[in-house]
Amino acid sequence: MSTQPANLQTTRTNKMVIVTSYFSGESYGLLGPQAAATIITKQTPYECLVVAVTNEDEPGTVKKALCDYFGPQPPLVAFSYLSGRPDLLALAAELKSEGATTLLAGPQSNVDFKGETGCDRHPHRFQGLADHFSFALHGPAEQLVPFLQGESPAALADVSGALYPDENGSCVENREIDWDPAVFSNIDWSNIYGFVDARIVSIGITAAQVLQQIGCPWAARSHPVDIDYPAFLPQPREKKVNLELTGCSFCDVATDKGLVTGLPLDDVLAQVENLPETVQGRKIPFELINENPLPGLPRLLERIQSRGLEISRINLTLRADWLLKAERHLQTALVIARDMQIRIVFASIGFESFSDVLLDNLNKGLSVDTNLAAVDLIRRMKSAFPSELGYLRSEGGNHGFIHPTPWDTPATESAIGRIVAKYDLARDILPDHSTPLIIHHASGLGAWMRAIENRENLRFNRSGSIIAWWDDPH
Repeated sequence: MSTQPANLQTTRTNKMVIVTSYFSGESYGLLGPQAAATIITKQTPYECLVVAVTNEDEPGTVKKALCDYFGPQPPLVAFSYLSGRPDLLALAAELKSEGATTLLAGPQSNVDFKGETGCDRHPHRFQGLADHFSFALHGPAEQLVPFLQGESPAALADVSGALYPDENGSCVENREIDWDPAVFSNIDWSNIYGFVDARIVSIGITAAQVLQQIGCPWAARSHPVDIDYPAFLPQPREKKVNLELTGCSFCDVATDKGLVTGLPLDDVLAQVENLPETVQGRKIPFELINENPLPGLPRLLERIQSRGLEISRINLTLRADWLLKAERHLQTALVIARDMQIRIVFASIGFESFSDVLLDNLNKGLSVDTNLAAVDLIRRMKSAFPSELGYLRSEGGNHGFIHPTPWDTPATESAIGRIVAKYDLARDILPDHSTPLIIHHASGLGAWMRAIENRENLRFNRSGSIIAWWDDPH
């Protein structure tokens, strides 16, 4: 599907844009922003576009294109899934200062709007984004519908899920409503745009997402965890911080992920039916959003087949331990996939590390032995089902490998190196580039860093909403 110039002619006078981060050269859909845009366009007088901004897009060009789109109308711009990008935050602040209504949305909108824990007492901590945005919205997009339905915007006090400063500058946070799975069944997947030659143009997507489960079972329960001090501080293994964590220690949306709500199978099938088709007449590849997808995958494939839905590929993201527990379900699913002539791709398996020291500090809840057993299973299944199972980089696999981390030592580096060589992990498991550990202020590791600051009278630098553990503390 090629990128085509957008037809932005509309009979509506009210316009809204959702700005979101995107990777250059890609053509994938965005479930959250596009579902929100669909809801707003269908249920309010506003036309709402999703505009994807890459790192290569010049901020001035983006701003000019947005201003051209809004014309004389005061801009109403939501920002979602920003990935902490300074350029998009600066754009939001600039638009707000010039009279636009700017809205922060997405999974981290509440904690990022309010700022880091204790920021009122510690000026070096992330102070939040209230200065950048008119207000924030946490939770389902349909909460915004009453705000947009009238002749003039409703009062924020009446908007569920809204966060905004009161007359004294304190943050008010309205209670949010529950998710309605029905909204995901009628997404307008054509409503996503990028930039070409300073023009807003349509992106023809080649992959999408289907929501089956909201949340992560690993993040549904809290666990007491002892996390080592960073290796660059004195006596790192002798000093620990005890925390009560939900999910992986680096996860910045563990609270949201802990909801764990499965959608009825008919709602999942309705989403599949609504997907665009390839030129061959099959549904475009999609990621099945479910942190533990294998136990229910055979039944889903059977129902897709019985409905006569022609699909092409399902991408999965999952944990190594849950993969092992579901070997029987995986084999059954691959047999069905062979009959359907489709491919199941392990797009991302969260190995994260091949050091037990690092896995413990990341609170992965598994061991190196578990990761290696999963690698062995994947390779055996690939040998038995070479056309039906994908996991290689060339097949769309990009598996979790976090490096560097604050706990790296010559001993951990050597141990990982031996395992990588012994099991030939560079051949098919390790990604082209590792991912440095990112500590968002609202993650479990954010609390860990603040505890160390208080104990040792240290201060770590902040890079926006991220705690810069790699900088020397002062």
